[in-house]
Amino acid sequence: MRTILIIGAGRSASSLIRYLLEKSEKEQLHLVIGDLSLALAQKKTNNHPNATAIALDIFDAQQRQQAIQNATIVISMLPAHLHIQVAKDCITYKKHLVTASYVSDAMQELDAEAKANNLIFMNEIGLDPGIDHMSAMKVIDEVKEKGGEMILFESFCGGLVAPESDTNLWNYKFTWAPRNVVLAGQGGAAKFIQEGTYKYIPYCNLFRRTEFLQVEGYGRFEAYSNRDSLKYRSVYGLDDVLTLYRGTIRRVGFSKAWNMFVQLGMTDDSYIMENSENMSYREFVNSFLPYHPTDSVEIKTRLILKIDQDDIMWDKLLELDLFNPNKKVGLKNATPAQILEKILTDSWTLQPDDKDMIVMYHKFGYILNGKKEQIDSKMVCLGDDQTHTAMAKTVGLPVAMATLLILNGKITTPGVQLPISKEVYQPILKELESYGVLFHETAMPYLGYNPDKEFS
Repeated sequence: MRTILIIGAGRSASSLIRYLLEKSEKEQLHLVIGDLSLALAQKKTNNHPNATAIALDIFDAQQRQQAIQNATIVISMLPAHLHIQVAKDCITYKKHLVTASYVSDAMQELDAEAKANNLIFMNEIGLDPGIDHMSAMKVIDEVKEKGGEMILFESFCGGLVAPESDTNLWNYKFTWAPRNVVLAGQGGAAKFIQEGTYKYIPYCNLFRRTEFLQVEGYGRFEAYSNRDSLKYRSVYGLDDVLTLYRGTIRRVGFSKAWNMFVQLGMTDDSYIMENSENMSYREFVNSFLPYHPTDSVEIKTRLILKIDQDDIMWDKLLELDLFNPNKKVGLKNATPAQILEKILTDSWTLQPDDKDMIVMYHKFGYILNGKKEQIDSKMVCLGDDQTHTAMAKTVGLPVAMATLLILNGKITTPGVQLPISKEVYQPILKELESYGVLFHETAMPYLGYNPDKEFS
């Protein structure tokens, strides 16, 4: 039996574990699932004979190293900043490593040692990053192999609620880490390149400059710019591309409404609010508004946001119960962003019967035989249930597939890497199709950078 150590048994590990257990008999696999919560690890084994649950404290060096030493290969589903100790132990005990997280500087520094030990450290092999890399590189490589020259690449991805579970005015529920949603776009201006010119969108304007997208069968969406669209320009071999833009997908109207929180200052995570534990939701809102001897919190909010009582924006705020004087924040020493996250979680948590949805959309513009051409590639994945969500499937399945390909000697290139080579993306994309993760590629008239952008 070959032992796969999976560190972290959270939501993202569900589909990953199910896939590997289904393959365990044929592939001679034994899964060791380690988590700080033994009960959670045991739940994920589903009493399968080829799985063992262990309590694993990642900060207990002896416990961690023993588990890694006993494994054939290691999968880390921990938060990104905790991978590095696992990675160093994998160097020591000569074990391959697979993660779904972005490559940190510390991880990249292990590249030479990984190569020297003929070890594969596969990173960014989840959804975004992951499936976005693989599906993009497939088309980019095909264009270049035909002799085409890439001139435009736009890429969008979003974790959303499925249409049948879309039951609020925001057309949104949390399908992944709520904190990441609240803090999205902060930490510097979004930057991209448009028709050869570098463009920057400061955070204060980020949610008012959106691009519209149409997905057949699912309607219209919008996307706001990711913070650094140029991060993968060299990785994708697109150093000379004229337009490069990456964005996050939401339903139309979400960004304009979210911008109200940005204007008020509720997404700020840089300071602690006094007496936050005893603050009511209404007091939280009022703390961002100017004093007035007679105007109500509602009136002051509408005035500062310049919205009317019959505006859908106002209805969206009311739906969140923001002005309730009886609901308490209940968080000690909380930042505005943490309080906003708490309030939104009350309204945007997926219900037991809710399903989520992943939407990914790529646009490729290129010149072939002197003619400008375009390919649009779209993927929609729906969740099965609350355990095997679309997010868990699209993050976990590529991780599991890459792990098996490494074990079986199908992926052989050593070092710290991303899934951008054919030996990685071809078999994984093909197998993902059988799990409903399927891209539909359509040849389009070349449109260039979308003129239907919203500037307001």
